[in-house]
Amino acid sequence: MNLQHWIDQHPSVFAVIFPIYFLLLWMLVGAIISFVGGWFSLSKCYRIRVPFNGAKWGGQSGRMRWLANYNNVLTMGVSQQGLYLASMFLFRFMHPPLLVPWSEIKVRRNKGWVFEYVTFTMGHELAIPLRIREKLAAKLRQSAGDCWPVEET
Repeated sequence: MNLQHWIDQHPSVFAVIFPIYFLLLWMLVGAIISFVGGWFSLSKCYRIRVPFNGAKWGGQSGRMRWLANYNNVLTMGVSQQGLYLASMFLFRFMHPPLLVPWSEIKVRRNKGWVFEYVTFTMGHELAIPLRIREKLAAKLRQSAGDCWPVEET
């Protein structure tokens, strides 16, 4: 008996099982990206449990270690305390909001093939990279003012 035949014979069971399967798969992928990219490690030290009070921009993109891409799902912000990172609600599993203190961030500029990038290396001991486009970094830098870390060359 093949799977299609079983589904044809038990459509109501499949209608219940498939959404559960899809949700579990969605959560598994989110957890893997969190572990691989380093978000999970950062959350152990920098998880923020109160509402963020500062300038922020939604729908942003970034890339963390081992090609963990966050395309148009990040909210990034700045305050005197540090750099704020949150993911869109649908991708929040294993991605709690973070507030990384400026003292725990190194900033370095990079040139890609097409765009200029800025890489934040977060957590002195963890050294988790987050690469964003220069245009977004300029907004963050302007809002952070004097709090912005000295950029490495």
